[in-house]
Amino acid sequence: MKSTTDRRWLIVLGTIIVQMGLGTIYTWSLFNQPLVELFHWKLNSVAITFSITSFALAFSTLFAGKLQDKWGLRRLIGCAGLVLGAGLILSSQVSSLWMLYILVGVVVGAADGTAYITSLSNLIKWFPERKGLISGISVGAYGTGSLLFKFINGSLIQSVGVSHAFFYWGLIVMILVVGGSFLVREVKMSQEPQTLDGSIQKDFTVKEMLKTKQAYLLFVIFFTACMSGLFLIGIVKDIGVRLVGLDIETASNAVALVAIFNTSGRIILGALSDKVGRLRVVSGALLVTAAAVTVLSFVQLNYVLFFTCVAGIAFCFGGNITIFPAIVADFFGLKNQIKNYGIIYQGFGIGAISGSFIATALGGFLPTFKLIAVLSIVSLLIAMTIKAPESGNTKTKEKRNHGKVRSLSPETRAS
Repeated sequence: MKSTTDRRWLIVLGTIIVQMGLGTIYTWSLFNQPLVELFHWKLNSVAITFSITSFALAFSTLFAGKLQDKWGLRRLIGCAGLVLGAGLILSSQVSSLWMLYILVGVVVGAADGTAYITSLSNLIKWFPERKGLISGISVGAYGTGSLLFKFINGSLIQSVGVSHAFFYWGLIVMILVVGGSFLVREVKMSQEPQTLDGSIQKDFTVKEMLKTKQAYLLFVIFFTACMSGLFLIGIVKDIGVRLVGLDIETASNAVALVAIFNTSGRIILGALSDKVGRLRVVSGALLVTAAAVTVLSFVQLNYVLFFTCVAGIAFCFGGNITIFPAIVADFFGLKNQIKNYGIIYQGFGIGAISGSFIATALGGFLPTFKLIAVLSIVSLLIAMTIKAPESGNTKTKEKRNHGKVRSLSPETRAS
């Protein structure tokens, strides 16, 4: 039993290393201006690279489960790490925007998403009794990678130039993801049915999940949470300059603030969801988001109000994207979690590109914030009323299991 417990925590360590390497793609904003200065491209044209990356990341999760079934988890993560690192290394040789879009946008995004969802879903299956906490640790490591590499990549760009920075970035990421994959071991699900809240839980297939209204309602909530957070991350410095009148250096501090509170929200709200209920935490996060964007829309902003609203949105965004893998497992079972969550996760990719298009269509930050506030209230009402789908469950006779998810057997974990 002790060796099994030790092995589980080695898998946690391996997943943390993998996720930290994957999270480094959120330092992309550091590369925008240096690439503009080097190649004389338009800033908007360079910045759209990250939207392509985010969309490719989300889209790749639709196929990650099938690839894992064919290749196995460790081999898949290792290959994704090689492709991710190679994509960044080759980006050091780009001389045109289309090459940048293909390498950093499509190749890096797809490799990142494949390793992200498979390593996260696997870790949740190893700890079914603590899904929120474990999801928080994994997704928190992703955010920590972004925070640490803001300094590493920033230093590389200044010391060796933006092109060579891609080379070293890719090499480091390749070592982290491939190295971490050697500590990861794929869980083998117990044939015994899982229980949740004293009921035997059905494992929904993707087709079965898509026949439920809950799948579409969860998608709406997740899309709203992702669009609000991702839109803010992309323009937070501009908001500080244009709406608050801050100088560029002070407004830039908001970028670091977003990273810190985003990571904190992942860990804190993930663990909290195990204790008070996931949908309660999501509801609270949506309420705070709605309040924050309403303040940004209608109140005369000062330094304190601006940073408070930014911190609140970032904290809630981090918490929501952490809790959702666990919610999908609670609603539709653990067995097919990676494939089911891959469907719901498309809300991330669509949310990543929707904010910019909506802002362009509506005419700027303020109308977009107002729309986000409305969507947040609608999603809040959904989160407060949604229930797990009926699956013909029967109450378990074992009172000791009431209110808990049956964890995997030690024999299964050790296999």
